[in-house]
Amino acid sequence: MKISIKIALCLITACLAAVLPEQVIAADQKLELKPHDHIVLIGNTFPERMQDAGYFETLLHSRFPDKELVVRNLGWSADELTLRPRSKDFQDHGHNLEDHKADVIIACFGFNESFGGKSGLPKFEEDLKNFIDTTLAAKYNGKSHPQLVLFSPIANENLNRPGLTDGKENNERIQLYTDAMRKIAKEKNVIFVDLFTPSKKLMESDDHPLTFNGIHLTDYGYQQLAPVIDEALFGPRDTSGSTVDMKKLRAEVLEKNKQFWYDYRAVNGYYIYGGRKEPFGVVNFPAEFAKLRKMIANRDKRIWAVAQGKNVPVKIDDSNTGDFADIKTNVKDPASIKITSPEESKKHFELPEGFEINLFASEVEFPDLKNPVQFAFDSKGRLWVCTMASYPMYLPGKEVDDKILILEDTNGDGRADKQTIFADGLHLPTGIELGDGGVYVAQQPNLVFLKDTDGDDHADFKEIVLHGFDSADSHHSISAFTWGPGGGLYFQEGTFHHSQVETPYGPQRVKNAGIFRYEPRTEKTSIFVSYNYANPWGHVFDRWGQNFVADASGGANYFGTAYSGDVDYPRKHAGMKHFLKKQWRPTAGCEFVSSRQFPDELQGNYLLNNCIGFHGVLQYKMKEDGSGFAADPVEPLVKSTDTNFRPVDLQFGPDGALYLIDWFNPLVGHMQHSIRDPNRDAQHGRIWRVTYSKKPLLKDPNIADASVPELLDLLKTYEDQVRYRVRRELRVRDTNEVIAALNTWVDSLDPKDENYQHNLLEALWVRQSLDVVDVEFLKKMLQSPEPKARAAATRVLCYWRDRVDNSLDLLQVQINDENPRVRLEAIRALSFYHDPRALEIAVESLIHPQDYYLEYALKETMDTLEKRLEAK
Repeated sequence: MKISIKIALCLITACLAAVLPEQVIAADQKLELKPHDHIVLIGNTFPERMQDAGYFETLLHSRFPDKELVVRNLGWSADELTLRPRSKDFQDHGHNLEDHKADVIIACFGFNESFGGKSGLPKFEEDLKNFIDTTLAAKYNGKSHPQLVLFSPIANENLNRPGLTDGKENNERIQLYTDAMRKIAKEKNVIFVDLFTPSKKLMESDDHPLTFNGIHLTDYGYQQLAPVIDEALFGPRDTSGSTVDMKKLRAEVLEKNKQFWYDYRAVNGYYIYGGRKEPFGVVNFPAEFAKLRKMIANRDKRIWAVAQGKNVPVKIDDSNTGDFADIKTNVKDPASIKITSPEESKKHFELPEGFEINLFASEVEFPDLKNPVQFAFDSKGRLWVCTMASYPMYLPGKEVDDKILILEDTNGDGRADKQTIFADGLHLPTGIELGDGGVYVAQQPNLVFLKDTDGDDHADFKEIVLHGFDSADSHHSISAFTWGPGGGLYFQEGTFHHSQVETPYGPQRVKNAGIFRYEPRTEKTSIFVSYNYANPWGHVFDRWGQNFVADASGGANYFGTAYSGDVDYPRKHAGMKHFLKKQWRPTAGCEFVSSRQFPDELQGNYLLNNCIGFHGVLQYKMKEDGSGFAADPVEPLVKSTDTNFRPVDLQFGPDGALYLIDWFNPLVGHMQHSIRDPNRDAQHGRIWRVTYSKKPLLKDPNIADASVPELLDLLKTYEDQVRYRVRRELRVRDTNEVIAALNTWVDSLDPKDENYQHNLLEALWVRQSLDVVDVEFLKKMLQSPEPKARAAATRVLCYWRDRVDNSLDLLQVQINDENPRVRLEAIRALSFYHDPRALEIAVESLIHPQDYYLEYALKETMDTLEKRLEAK
């Protein structure tokens, strides 16, 4: 349906005087555009998310249909004027301002810089002046100086959400930096658009939230702000006699933006333009990106045609964009590659006496099960798995269609017999985790939340919740998702990557590998570990909340507490010893045996997948080692002589069986074979199930249908994964109801029960997961007679430190605890402070016996704190 611009915008235009400040409505300067101008947006997450909304660009083309403007969005999460980290040789990929021949530059900075406060304002002002001078002196189009437009940050919206900042302090800083931008823009005679003032008024007057986290606009928010920007830049619209199909125009804009996104934020950049161009990058990619850029140009033309009221074919014609390079395999004998059937593959397995393995699902029964990579069980006992048939990356012109599948065993025979497609059209979902009523999924370079709102088990809601995770290598992108016992979502990435995430509490950055921690309720995002991993693809927590990390490429395995203290960007933690001796590499996925379905003597063993050389599941016997742990190899749990078998994830299911994801591929690795090698398989995938024949299967606890009191009682269950899923389920129940029931449950616990202290710890973790701070209960757990509980409570104190009075006094007690692991947690926690006293308390640990991990953690904490003191 064609919609008149006058009709579409008249209501918004009529109320602009009530929303926009006078200086924005009647600005001294307006942007003057010439035919065929190239307009480039740069800056932080605000412009980055604009390309997914498309409203401003749609208004721009509809206002100037005959100018045939070229718009390119180079926004990048958390960018600052003088800090824009990129992976190696990104500048060679063709996305500099010179490459885009920028005639007009719209620059959106100031939000991330504003966390510098008053003391950081002089530097920001100097940086902005230098940026303006440098930009205006350039001739990016090769012939003339560009026009420059400065956008201020938008306001921080108060969503009145418990645990989330109300934005008051942020807005005071943003106002300060907006005023500075206005002043300097006037001095330098460049166009300035104040978005802080009108966005703040819109947020205060609109009944619907404009942001989802206080600082990043939703689709609705961009829809409301787009006319504000349009009016500020160009003045009131002349809508007389002008009609355009705005819905169709926006669809064309979004299609162009999508194809440009595949180019600008290309996955596997380290092979396309970075350090691994040879021998495969130079073969694969020049033809692909030449074709893609012609495809983008085709879409520019369609935008112009629709803006001018012309009809365009439904199907986009890309026949003029050229062909791909003919990629030859480097496999010397292609005939040696044999795709084994599930029946054949099963014959290759070797397991210890008493163990059995069966096929739970494969591509034979479920053709959508292609290249499965990570999975999770929901509260109904169903298995959710993400697939990556588009691996290793988008091929221009071929629609991506990776999926999240729900697989069910409805008759209890140990094999899936029902499939539901929860989500499709995804691109390289390297990791997923269920939670908060939906699923968190990696969509490089974003973390996306998908949800089913109408009960049909198909996602109908999507929100990009975190941005800025690098995509230099699809092997190394965010993966290994897991919930910590206290409600933080952990995921990790490998080397080559330079990631930066914009949050309501300031930007978080890490380069060359790390682990992220995200609290969805508070929107707090942090770098849990900054370490020179190669490619960590495993992360697991034990019964008492201690965590362990498996680094795939090198086969290294680490005890997590000692090196998860805070460091300031760009510093990395120093190298740390492995808690077990490497046998094989590369690994993918780790798990503790915590299932009464398995033999007693295996309980607590550490399981580790390996997918090259040794194909199977390695097993290690855990033991205490001072403040940390060590492990010795024992007989592997699973071994296969089928080299197509590539186990990449493992987890105990509700029935107590161990489930394994089989990526199944004859070729793996980017260095060994071309990314586009024709022998890479994208049609197969299996899920295997390991059981112990001498013990019965466990009964599914039916978490989804349990009442809150029943869920709390399930926290007494022996199996780690049951308690994991119960805590996850409690997050979606009414918080007040859960806390009330939790208090009753705690009072009912038997102090004589051997698991009493662990049950209390579970209650503390439920409070942390729901972001309900209970200082008195925390203090009780800090002095628990069980040292493992005291250690776990010390970590909770670390994350509640901003809401617990005199938290340093409490840590001073823990630093002098008789147990080395409690002291280790206290040393770690002190690294997060900016108070000189934290350093004094940390040193107190030296009066107690030392071991490797205590010495390591103390050195790392002291380095962090001393550098902060030096900076002051």
